[in-house]
Amino acid sequence: MSDETKYENILYEKKEKAATITLNRPKSLNALNTALLTELRAALVDSEANAGVHAIVITGAGERAFCAGADIGELLEKSSTEASEWSRWVQGITTYMEKMKKPIIAKINGFCLGGGLELVMACDFRIASEKAIFGLPEINLAIIPGGGGTQRLTRLVGKTKAMEMLMCGEQIDAEEAFRVALVNKVVPVDKLDHEVDELIKKLFSKSAVTLGIIKDVVNKGIEMDMEHALQYEAECFGQALGTEDAREGLKGFLERRK
Repeated sequence: MSDETKYENILYEKKEKAATITLNRPKSLNALNTALLTELRAALVDSEANAGVHAIVITGAGERAFCAGADIGELLEKSSTEASEWSRWVQGITTYMEKMKKPIIAKINGFCLGGGLELVMACDFRIASEKAIFGLPEINLAIIPGGGGTQRLTRLVGKTKAMEMLMCGEQIDAEEAFRVALVNKVVPVDKLDHEVDELIKKLFSKSAVTLGIIKDVVNKGIEMDMEHALQYEAECFGQALGTEDAREGLKGFLERRK
């Protein structure tokens, strides 16, 4: 989709090498339905293909929520088979986010629950306001997360905390999310935009190619045994060293310049 495409469920803006995707269903606390997720994926694909975009920010419209989860009414209409197929489709979107070469930053304002948290966990950075609330409350509806939540949460916070959050379905505040390494940083509400802007500036000062290599080697390596992960790291090290950015970076260091 191009800039001219009219989105109904998201806002999509490209400015100064950053693309911002805003989940835009504030009346339903930005609940995820098929239409919104389809537009989200289209915007992600456009951002990945655009050479002028070096980083992507995902956030939610309004002050109350990043995203309160899936559209329950839509889920209720699905059969068991349809639900499994839909789950695999959503997982494809979150997996695509991980495989993208460009860094993705989640800017989290308010409730971040269910499918919203699943989207956030597929991002590379998670910056939260101090009023953010996190959780996977699916168990309270007698279902389970279906967008990758059971697997990504366990990898991020460990089995013990993941079991507690998944089985009890209770929400945690931003400070607890930071304590268990679910988010990178917690800031006052009025500092959230500034903090994300500062992170973007840091990323823009780095090699975009090498950032993509780091993202790839970490996400693939964590699924390998140590021997194969180290072998893959060595391959990626050679790939990075072969870039023009690396040659310039190494020469600049030796010549004592940036």
